[in-house]
Amino acid sequence: MRLIAALSLTLMVASSAWAGNWGNWRGPNSHGVAEGVGYPTRWSDSENVAWKQELPGRGSSTPIVWGDQIFLTCGIGGKNTLVSYGLNGKLQWQATIGAETPGKNKKASGCNSSCVTDGSSVFAYFKSGDLASLDLAGKSLWSINLQEKFGKDTLWWDLGTSPVLTKEFCIIAVMQTGGSYLVAFKKGTGEVAWKVDRNLDAPEEASQSYTTPVVIDDKGRETLIVLGADHVSAHRTDNGAEIWHVGGLNPTRNGYFRSIASPAVIDGVVVAPYARGETVTAVKLGGVGDVTKTHVAWQKQGDGSDVPTPAVANGKAYILSDKGVLSCLEVATGKKLWSGQTEKNRHGFTSSPVLADGKIYLTREDGKTFVLAQGNEFKILAENELDGTQTVASPVLVNGHVLLRTDTHLYAIGSK
Repeated sequence: MRLIAALSLTLMVASSAWAGNWGNWRGPNSHGVAEGVGYPTRWSDSENVAWKQELPGRGSSTPIVWGDQIFLTCGIGGKNTLVSYGLNGKLQWQATIGAETPGKNKKASGCNSSCVTDGSSVFAYFKSGDLASLDLAGKSLWSINLQEKFGKDTLWWDLGTSPVLTKEFCIIAVMQTGGSYLVAFKKGTGEVAWKVDRNLDAPEEASQSYTTPVVIDDKGRETLIVLGADHVSAHRTDNGAEIWHVGGLNPTRNGYFRSIASPAVIDGVVVAPYARGETVTAVKLGGVGDVTKTHVAWQKQGDGSDVPTPAVANGKAYILSDKGVLSCLEVATGKKLWSGQTEKNRHGFTSSPVLADGKIYLTREDGKTFVLAQGNEFKILAENELDGTQTVASPVLVNGHVLLRTDTHLYAIGSK
């Protein structure tokens, strides 16, 4: 009995040895910053890999982690699927959530949106319009199809926004041509709590957005920050009402400034990449109504990003361009502290940068990850190659391990 008890304890400790929480695609606080230390700097397809798991279907979503579970979405046999793995890489369960609507872009899929969890339920959203809540054992709690209830998706390309959670609700941002809105569902029941229009005067494709909102605490008030349709706007989370908005992100009214990179919020400032990477705008929190003339802290030409979302920490914003230029900006002033070019290559960057333990992790579309120092200059510490499979999901770093999702596999980088 003692031997069995000791063995059980050993297995339990081993299974939870690197358990940590990464509850949404940008991690704790939605900053793109990992907690903890000891993350690996160097690896290859055969070195410093704790495990490698072939995925049962294709998808582009960034995994999330809660406790001893890893969650991700993919398409399996034409069905939207939410999959759970253990920290040992073993499949725990998979759940079907409606029929898959395939992606249009070769880098995308019908399963681009990352799921999100509050530790009790997991919420998954798909291009088909299906939104579902499941418990951590994979039991369906509720589901709804937004397109059947509120109207068809009119995006020119593939759904990119992920659900976000407030204290009470699961919120989806639908920003498209001909009817944009924010909608909140009660986390426990799926009942619609509120729905508000977000129709702004943006031309053609500029009215479409693939960004994910950010939920923040603004001086004790839970607030939703949304970037898209040439505006940054702030909304109450209890009823969706707009608090303030800033326009001017598209002064020439370019009809094709659809937005993909999401906002990042730190030190009372919203960092908003826009204009297909041509601009970065910093917006001060606060005010009421149209605060365009009073709350733009700074705007820079260049140093922007079209697809990757900035990581922010310690008063700095780390912004990665699609071509691999990383710029470090001072959030308060917009001053460029440093920038540099990673290895030039025909492959670009879709995944977003992640900061951890004094390092910066950048993963290119061919699966190569550059690890840089968070110091006072552009300094590459290591360049790590995997099998070359397409990689658009962002790295996930939890308690000393790096999770990397390629088109075909899920890797856990670090000690076994």
